[in-house]
Order: sequence, then structure tokens, then C-alpha cells
Amino acid sequence: LPPGSCRSFWGWLNAVFNKVDHERIQAVGPDRAASEWLLRCGALVRYRGSPKWQQDYNGLPTGPLGKYKIEAISATDSCIMYRGFEYLDGLEHVTDIKLEKCMYIQDQCLQRLSETSNLQKSLQQLKIISCGNVTDKGILALHKLKNLNYLYLSDLPGIREKEKTFRVLQEALPNLQLELDLE
Repeated sequence: LPPGSCRSFWGWLNAVFNKVDHERIQAVGPDRAASEWLLRCGALVRYRGSPKWQQDYNGLPTGPLGKYKIEAISATDSCIMYRGFEYLDGLEHVTDIKLEKCMYIQDQCLQRLSETSNLQKSLQQLKIISCGNVTDKGILALHKLKNLNYLYLSDLPGIREKEKTFRVLQEALPNLQLELDLE
């Protein structure tokens, strides 16, 4: 293999994992389709009314359409990327998202997240940790998440204008509890 070809293969594979399948969303509903996307990419989901995190793709619960509603997403070391974020559009019950060590998460993803109308209503907690491609622009975009009441930011070297960024965010979201662990 020529040098670098392995990395480009994984990049290609990750892009395939993130491709949105509209027929699948129609067939199994938005929560099931999003669960499949998230688990394929190495993230975990937790359903409303359950304490258990789903991590096994083949162990996803089956049941009547719409029975299992995603309440929390934990994306640590996952390959979720912008092109897959369309899967989030149909989710109505997500209160909690954690993005940690996600190499493909960048400002565009956070903008997309904050423009998702269902998440604007439901999302209450967001943690962004060690996502090296996130800058002030991405954090500022979160101001559209009107019901966000807790934001944890840690190890984000792309954030350069901390005071200004956080002041703007706090003005936009007065109920926001901001917890920072940044250099």
C-alpha cells in the first residue's frame, strides 16, 4: 500500500458510514435510523425511559415503529461527520449530547446542530471535549439552542477569544450554565 492510502481508505469508509439513507428513515423511523447511523460511527445512544446505553449495532431493540426514542447521544472517538447530521432532524426527544475526541466535528457541525429545530426545543445539555477542529465560530453558533441550560467545554485549542465568545453566548442564553476546562 502506498503511504497515506490507509488513512484515505478510512476517510472514505467514514464518509460512507455518514451517508444519509432517506428510504431507511422512512422505513424504520427517524430514531431507529439515527441509532443505526450513530452506532455505525462508534457513538452510543440511550433511549427515553432506559438507563442503558446501546452500543451493539446488532443488539438494537426492535419493536413497533417509533417505540424507542433517543434521549441521549454519547459520541466519544466516533467518526460522525457533517454529512450524517441530517439524521438528527427527526429526533424529538434528545436532551443530552456529548461530543468527545471526534476528529470530524467542526464549526459547520455545531451550526447544523443549532439550526435543527427539534434540537432547539429539546436539547438541554451539551458537552464538547477535545474536538480540535472547533473554534469560537462553532461555539457562537450554539446560541440558537434556546433550551440549552448546561454547556461543558474542555480541551478546545481552536477557541481563541474565550471571554468575548462566552459573553455573547451568555447574553443570548441567560439560563445557560457554562462550565469550562480550557487552557
